[in-house]
Amino acid sequence: MPTIDRQLRIMAIDDDPFELKLMTHQLSMLGQDDVVVFSDPVAALDRIEEVGEDAFELVFCDLQMPGIDGITFQRRLVRSHFGGQLVLFSGEDDRTVQAAANLARRQNLRLLGILKKPIDLKALGDILVAAAPAAGTDARPSRKRYSHEELRRAIDQKELINYYQPKVLIATGQPIEVECLVRWQHPDDGLVFPDQFIPVAEEHGLIDDLTQLVLTNALHQAAHWREHGLSLRVAVNISMDNLGSLDFPEQVMAALEAAGVPAESLILEVTESRLMQDPVAVLDILTRLRLRRVRLSIDDFGIGHSSLAQLRDLPFDELKIDRSFVHGAHANPQKRAILHGSIDMGRQLGMQTIAEGVEDIEDWRVLKDLGCDLAQGYFCARPMPGEAMPAWVTEWKQRFIVLEREGVLLS
Repeated sequence: MPTIDRQLRIMAIDDDPFELKLMTHQLSMLGQDDVVVFSDPVAALDRIEEVGEDAFELVFCDLQMPGIDGITFQRRLVRSHFGGQLVLFSGEDDRTVQAAANLARRQNLRLLGILKKPIDLKALGDILVAAAPAAGTDARPSRKRYSHEELRRAIDQKELINYYQPKVLIATGQPIEVECLVRWQHPDDGLVFPDQFIPVAEEHGLIDDLTQLVLTNALHQAAHWREHGLSLRVAVNISMDNLGSLDFPEQVMAALEAAGVPAESLILEVTESRLMQDPVAVLDILTRLRLRRVRLSIDDFGIGHSSLAQLRDLPFDELKIDRSFVHGAHANPQKRAILHGSIDMGRQLGMQTIAEGVEDIEDWRVLKDLGCDLAQGYFCARPMPGEAMPAWVTEWKQRFIVLEREGVLLS
């Protein structure tokens, strides 16, 4: 049974006293005794607002409650600036629960997972393990709000560092790419995650400088790996502001030349929903980058707008399928159908398909069955500093051989 080595501050909300008693008992069996329970969601919200947005690390909320339902509860959580993680549990049908989960994500709540009633002890244990990452992994970030002056100083002082998450070929297990994920190594607050400073950068005109620093660091890391016999393409996310500057291709080529890395080793990931804000400039910039042999990836495919027109008109090499269609597709016919269609479309357009959010062996098996090219997610590796990558590659290759030999990777 999965366990964690520290107490989490937990709140549970359900109008059924029996369900609350059962959950409290199950949490206690899993070593969690710091649990506050409420049968009234309004009282629970009042407590959160009273003690502060970060007082509870984990909130379990039923969807079907009298007074205010789970959806209204989510909306109130957003207004309260709740900084913890949320778990939904319900006996409703899968599509209704998934709709509630999608809403939570779109509201930028930190949705950790969904539990079906009656709650399974092992599933609850898995949720707790996910809520308390081990030391050395991506830990829960501070929710402090940062000013643009602080971020400007951080960029100038080069406090922004890159973590890298591998992408591996599903057919062979070979790691061939990494996605670059920026973090802020704050001198006082520790590791700060991008959702706390990227919006500040975009709002105050700092995104170009931030992207340039991330790109430079990524390319020099790629060059360092190459010098030590590790050849990995690096994928860097670019923003709409980058795509509004017609000299952006020249900036990219200058960075490649300075690092001594071939253009084919760089992938620029563009979020789908941002592409149509200025289609003429975007087409100009992306086509010139492609002519220079920089690879292009359409990120978060399936959750933006005008997807088919973008695939038709823009010179993408890769189609990156959003995690919301990947994790759990083995048990969700709607997800699997969308995943299958996306992979098939990418294949027919001559694009490499990448699935993000691959969290377990079941996700891997579905992708293998459907013919997806690359997998990215916690099943393979969490994001890591650049210096940790060579050791991970060795460890992963050994692990893959064992999994393949035992037939675990086959459905």
